[in-house]
Amino acid sequence: MSIYKTALDEHIIFKQIAECADRLGVQAFVIGGFVRDLILGRPCKDIDIVCLGSGIALAEALAEALPDRPNVTVFKNFGTAMLRSGEWEVEFVGARRESYRSDSRKPIVENGTLEDDQNRRDFTINALAIGLNAKNYGQLLDPFGGVEDLRKKIIRTPLDPDITFSDDPLRMMRAIRFATQLGFDIEAETFSALARNKERLEIVSKERITDELNKIILAKKPSYGFKLLLHSELLQLIFPEMVELLGAANLEGKTHKDNFYHTLEVLENVAAVSDDLWLRWAAILHDIAKPATKRFDQKLGWTFHGHEDKGARMTPAIFARMRLPMNEKMKFVQKLVRLHLRPIALVKDTVTDSAIRRLIVEAGEALDGLMILCRADITTKNPNKAKRYLENFDKVERRMNEVEEFDKLRNFRPAVSGEEIMTTFGLTPSPMVGVIKESIKEAILEGVIPNEHAEVFAFMLEVGAKNGLKPIH
Repeated sequence: MSIYKTALDEHIIFKQIAECADRLGVQAFVIGGFVRDLILGRPCKDIDIVCLGSGIALAEALAEALPDRPNVTVFKNFGTAMLRSGEWEVEFVGARRESYRSDSRKPIVENGTLEDDQNRRDFTINALAIGLNAKNYGQLLDPFGGVEDLRKKIIRTPLDPDITFSDDPLRMMRAIRFATQLGFDIEAETFSALARNKERLEIVSKERITDELNKIILAKKPSYGFKLLLHSELLQLIFPEMVELLGAANLEGKTHKDNFYHTLEVLENVAAVSDDLWLRWAAILHDIAKPATKRFDQKLGWTFHGHEDKGARMTPAIFARMRLPMNEKMKFVQKLVRLHLRPIALVKDTVTDSAIRRLIVEAGEALDGLMILCRADITTKNPNKAKRYLENFDKVERRMNEVEEFDKLRNFRPAVSGEEIMTTFGLTPSPMVGVIKESIKEAILEGVIPNEHAEVFAFMLEVGAKNGLKPIH
């Protein structure tokens, strides 16, 4: 008995697809990622079915046969259909032959054979198919040696890689994404073709490129993907600011570390403790402005003064260009970039409660992420130095927890709002409202007044009086 038949039999949905296909006289095959992951022993809930016949008819027949009677979404222009049943998402498509124009990655599609369909696949490990009809149920079809490439942990194109990548340049990003996610190598000729065809990425939308980049960033070992992007010369096109971090410098016997590889170490440290995409982006961008702020001082050596502030100013432009969300996600990353040096300044025994309060208030809900980033930023190879730095961060966190009203500070809101200031003094929105609000904030953070309404209101009246204002009632 085929091991693949046994594996398919573990999931009743494949028997149901097989029965529907035989009843309709349609040849059906499960193909691509599900087969790859089945062989690798990885979980996969997305099933792609290729049909020699109508995929739409097979999807509708399966929906009728399934107990939950799922809805079928039909894409008539593409001849495809999709349904969701329980944990499964199943997509049906007729076998296709594809040809490409030089100015588009969207193919001209014609009906084809299973061989045509396997030929158009991006990599050998994604061209694997298993028969689903009674006559070939569980039979593996592997025309390009995909199983052997899985065994060798190799990413390789089924056909000439120059043609594969030129036809659909997004496959270059996918090659690196699969290598990163699976921990595979990219076969030498396939890898060489990445650099030869890199300019073809210009016809791919920024959104699609960034989608693949985010999948690389979310991998278990994202630094591997960035190294592949760098050496394939794709990173230079999609993220030149990161490439500028590359290289150490030595002048008059004073050196600075290679900030590109330091950034990858920080990213790995974050990835080891968090799956948060935006925290990982903060790791990537935390030193992004070091090239722009690099200076050499004969006494101090290399300096990067203000790189955290400039990096925070660079963050929105990078997000906009890469079509990343310009919302609270960007603001979270921007805040971490701006604040990533702050906690290390708080390790002195003489640090005041007000300094601790200020950091808690400025970081707000991003505080936990900030402390993860700061710990990840310790990449020294000196174990004694690393131990000392980590103990310092422990000290900062203890001080934070000791500060009165820690939880309230993380969601800091002065007890008197801007609206109440305007109502009290009969003001319209103006700089004076901002002056009073800032005075109140400073007084609370310095511990001059508690953040209680009566005390804050009284203080507001004092500030108003000093600025020639009287309450209107």
